[in-house]
Amino acid sequence: MFKSIAKSQTTPETFRGAIVRRLIAGTALSPVLFAVHPALSQTAGNPHELLVSTAVYVGNPSTVTVGQTLPTGATAVADGRYPGVFNNVAVDSNFGVTAPVVIKKFHLEGRRLREIGALTVPADVAVTSFSSKSELSLHLSPDGKAVTFMGYDAAVNQLDVSNSNSPNHVDPTNPDTSVHARVVAELDFGGSLHRTKVNVYSGDNGRGAIRANKVNGTQADQYFTVGNAGNGSGTQPVLVVNDTGVQLATPGVDGSDAVVGVQQGTPGSKNGFQFGFSVAQFGFAADKSGKDDNFRGLAISDNTLYVTKGSGSNGINTVYQVGQPGVLPTRDTAASTAFSILPGFPNNPSANSGANGFYPFGIWFANATTLYVAQEGDGNLADAATSPTAGLQKWVYANGSWSLAYTLQKGLNLGTSYHVNGYPTDPATGGLRNITGRVNRDGTATIFAVTSTVGNSVEPGADPNQVVTTTDRVAATTLPANEAFDVVVPPAFGMVYRGVSFAPVNCDGDHGRMKDNGRGHDGGNNAQDDVCGPTRIAAGH
Repeated sequence: MFKSIAKSQTTPETFRGAIVRRLIAGTALSPVLFAVHPALSQTAGNPHELLVSTAVYVGNPSTVTVGQTLPTGATAVADGRYPGVFNNVAVDSNFGVTAPVVIKKFHLEGRRLREIGALTVPADVAVTSFSSKSELSLHLSPDGKAVTFMGYDAAVNQLDVSNSNSPNHVDPTNPDTSVHARVVAELDFGGSLHRTKVNVYSGDNGRGAIRANKVNGTQADQYFTVGNAGNGSGTQPVLVVNDTGVQLATPGVDGSDAVVGVQQGTPGSKNGFQFGFSVAQFGFAADKSGKDDNFRGLAISDNTLYVTKGSGSNGINTVYQVGQPGVLPTRDTAASTAFSILPGFPNNPSANSGANGFYPFGIWFANATTLYVAQEGDGNLADAATSPTAGLQKWVYANGSWSLAYTLQKGLNLGTSYHVNGYPTDPATGGLRNITGRVNRDGTATIFAVTSTVGNSVEPGADPNQVVTTTDRVAATTLPANEAFDVVVPPAFGMVYRGVSFAPVNCDGDHGRMKDNGRGHDGGNNAQDDVCGPTRIAAGH
């Protein structure tokens, strides 16, 4: 997929007529310990190659100048130097600076996690918004052949793009008047990038995308995306309400997006008009139109789509099933697709606030009856150290309902500040955002996650965060005393980690059958394990 360090170089490549460059890391991180096991039952992706999506700030003093007029009409109070540039949030709540997406690749060798390469996504494919903390999750397709993420069709170092309008969904009350398509970017085994522009999440951001292959036994593939829309005042226009929540699109077909979910309420109403879920279904007073479906996490398990909501005062922070079990929504069924809260999960808006609130982000199914849920925390430094919910929650299914078994927190050091050279304030971990995992044949699961941050900075989304890992016994229903998180990718100045995924593969069948018999190492002879054939970069790429 990526070139190894031994072949490190910058190579010009063609991507739809544009020059693409692969920037390969020249130095590896120091080895970091984590639990590994001699054999794997992983069935999708390469369990020895981990991808981490990052946003890298590349602005300079001239990116923003003190006194300039910002896109919302506010006057800048700080120049473009990181991290002080984000003091502009105080005068412009939409403030953000587009940044390159860099996907780092790590090899899991024995008890070490080693960086072996990095891919800088060209700006003419996609950029991300620094410091939008809910963006850039990575999702591996169920067949293990593609990793997808969302970004913007914009140049680097543009301002306030994350709150811009989407094409054909312009809200006249949005103070950010610029227009930018959102992008689903796809990375395959050979390192090729493909993008599909989608006109979704006007006024806000797309959080994640996943490619569903051969939907419901057909030959058709499609993307599912999650995000939020709406940045205007007054009643949300219909063209904004139908631009939020769960959307689907056809890979390679720009503008093919369509909203997924049964219509709730009356179009044009200030409250109660939603697509998918509405709190009115549970007898609660109708919320602001379009805001009950402010989703951010997603997963496909057993051909069923699941999403999470974990932020915002409207709706219910919880885990949702989209449609019927075993059947994915399609363009023909999108308008009739019902959303339901998984039985046993929170079903009351009271879960949306407070130190004991429910703030789910990424989710990962170890099997049909074990679901790991990343909990971000409430974002308050004062609550982090004593939060009973932040961290990694393990939910188990029995007798028709899900129940919380325990929450893994040890090793996260919630609320304890850490130092990053050059950063003016010391952030602390508040919880977890996106996660991925693999099931090992000894009955354990190894889970990787990116942390959320809390602290005293003006914009916590700009705080350098960490990548952590833990190993949990899947069958356990009480918290094992010896389980703890380890930091496997430390924080770095000017960089934030957003998503984690195992690398894609190029085969069908049992992707867990390694030519090294799943040992996860080969005596140091080859930095890239074979998965159904050698990892490679296709000719001309």
